[in-house]
Amino acid sequence: QVQLVESGGGLVQAGGSLRLSCAASGRTFSKGWFRQAPGKEREFVAAISWRGGITRYADSVKGRFTISMDNAKNTVYLQMNSLKPEDTAVYYCAGSKRLEVTLDYDYWGQGTQVTVSS
Repeated sequence: QVQLVESGGGLVQAGGSLRLSCAASGRTFSKGWFRQAPGKEREFVAAISWRGGITRYADSVKGRFTISMDNAKNTVYLQMNSLKPEDTAVYYCAGSKRLEVTLDYDYWGQGTQVTVSS
């Protein structure tokens, strides 16, 4: 059984940084991050292949967020810099059975709240 556990969320001022972590147990390979703001649909943020060589980002976070993977720990990270109030959302980690970068995920974490104050 696969479990994904996020951590690292919190309250930060605009312009600040946070680093989210997602530890996976079980067989899950490529991973991604999504977010859902109040009253909005869940949206894609970033994705990474199992080997870490290929990444994808939403236009809204390019240049500010960085996704990375530690295969030995089966953990994916999301470094978020230059945070804006519009980044406020619940952030979800997702895991896939695929090795390549994908937007199609099989497993989801419970989410971690990120709040950016202006």
